[in-house]
Amino acid sequence: MSDEPRLTSLSHGGGCGCKIAPGVLSEILKSTSGLPLPAELLVGIETSDDAAVYRVADDLAIVATTDFFMPIVDDPHDFGRIAATNAISDVYAMGGRPIMALALVGMPINVLSPQTIGRILEGGAAAAAAAGIPVAGGHSIDSVEAIYGLVAIGVVHPDRVLTNRGARPGDVLVLGKPLGVGVLSAALKKGALDPAGYAEMIESTTRLNSPGPELAAIEGVQAMTDVTGFGLAGHALEMARGSGCDIAIDWRQVPLLRGVRGLAGAGFVTGASNRNWMSYQSQVILPDDFSVEDRALITDPQTSGGLLVSCSPDALDQVLGCFQRHGHAGAAVIGEVLNPAGASPSLAVAL
Repeated sequence: MSDEPRLTSLSHGGGCGCKIAPGVLSEILKSTSGLPLPAELLVGIETSDDAAVYRVADDLAIVATTDFFMPIVDDPHDFGRIAATNAISDVYAMGGRPIMALALVGMPINVLSPQTIGRILEGGAAAAAAAGIPVAGGHSIDSVEAIYGLVAIGVVHPDRVLTNRGARPGDVLVLGKPLGVGVLSAALKKGALDPAGYAEMIESTTRLNSPGPELAAIEGVQAMTDVTGFGLAGHALEMARGSGCDIAIDWRQVPLLRGVRGLAGAGFVTGASNRNWMSYQSQVILPDDFSVEDRALITDPQTSGGLLVSCSPDALDQVLGCFQRHGHAGAAVIGEVLNPAGASPSLAVAL
């Protein structure tokens, strides 16, 4: 339909920028703490991890997660691919191997044509197929805003589950993808993203975090998460809290997508970036000369962002080699894990 609106015009926030701010989410979830949990539930909500893990046998656990959001791009097929890739990432982030998915579909059926909605679902199915899994069912509703995502199911050996709480002092931190997706999406929504920037954004957000299961098998890999809506600072801080350690990031070593610092300096940042900063600024130590654009980038919500891995120095070559084999050539060492300096773990950033 030629008179259909742009997909991004239908959403008040796109991609993982739709996430509820971490401080607000923590307040909402307070009432769920203390509920009885079965011993088979190896990972639940207690440390804000990427997925739930449930042991069904001595050598088998199920990894279950869900992720969905509103459009980050206008091309329906690209939107579907990005949303599905992002959802499957949480299985990889636990060290799991995805086996199937269910679609979550909310669409304004009086605004979008069946053809457009079908293209979104086709994009999601294409991403699932790239991961080697089927979209085996799902659920749909008529919604004011366009929403798409997946329930992703995977399997993992219970001894190879990776969480965000296993980092140890002396570990090094490796980031699997460059930052800046939120900045690019903000520029796109305002018509300021060039074709090369769009292509780079799509390449990053549709690249599967397939190194996850192989990384989980490397001795010396202690913890892992994926960097999504809370930004690098937020997800690194979650790892620090879960592990009871301080984390230090060398900002000069953090990879960035092409042109994002300039775009951030020109004001192309998401509202979620500021909400993120307001939620966790008391536990993040920035240099006095840390620029406004760099702060926007370290808090930038990443849609289908990279894996953040904490590993021993002895395992570093294997970790980087694994990323290389899976097409993540931009993976980089960005920091280290330290002994806690105070009662509350913190994140320190150096220039």
